[in-house]
Amino acid sequence: MTGSVRIKICGVRTAEDALAAVEAGADLIGINFVAGSPREVDAKQALEICEALEDHDVERVALFRDAHWDDIDGILRRVPFERVQFHGSETEEEIEAIDLPTIKAIRGADQEAADTYPGSILLLDHPHQGGGQGQSWDWREAEDMIAHGLDVIIAGGLTPENVADALAEVGEIPPWGVDVATGVEGEDHRKDPAKMRAFVEAVRQREELVEAEKESGEPS
Repeated sequence: MTGSVRIKICGVRTAEDALAAVEAGADLIGINFVAGSPREVDAKQALEICEALEDHDVERVALFRDAHWDDIDGILRRVPFERVQFHGSETEEEIEAIDLPTIKAIRGADQEAADTYPGSILLLDHPHQGGGQGQSWDWREAEDMIAHGLDVIIAGGLTPENVADALAEVGEIPPWGVDVATGVEGEDHRKDPAKMRAFVEAVRQREELVEAEKESGEPS
């Protein structure tokens, strides 16, 4: 990782796209097991992707939504992941049963929901549309959570064109990470290498700008 904000590219469906994401500078690769999602993969596809990433410095993240425990356990036994992300109505107890570090998606900056999952990094998605819809929202609402020390991933409608603005809107303290799927895709939900590179560059350039302004004493 070359900056303080971790960049997660989610919904990768092929080893080729995963390697392109790594080359672009991604820190985490999300692999989607949500039934009915246009980005859904099966265990065999996931294994091919994860094996292609074995020699690269990147976290492999399995994504589930209200999946049966047997299905989750079966995938985690067969496919090497470093982290698991949940997008449904999973309970704190269900998430804590996972041996790997976890991410829990919640709708917007919902403090009550955040308090329910103290052991997880929180992915803040669109308050109404939910994940994978590519809809932006008022990211400024996340500022208070970040300021109070919560590990937060900003998501929902991020693109290479607006991710720097989103980082500016959440305040002086950067979030733990940012998450993108739709915003770096081309046809058939395939990841676009140029868009991924532009997204990463936008995040890193924003970080460099903040650091330069801190050194000069000028407000960001």
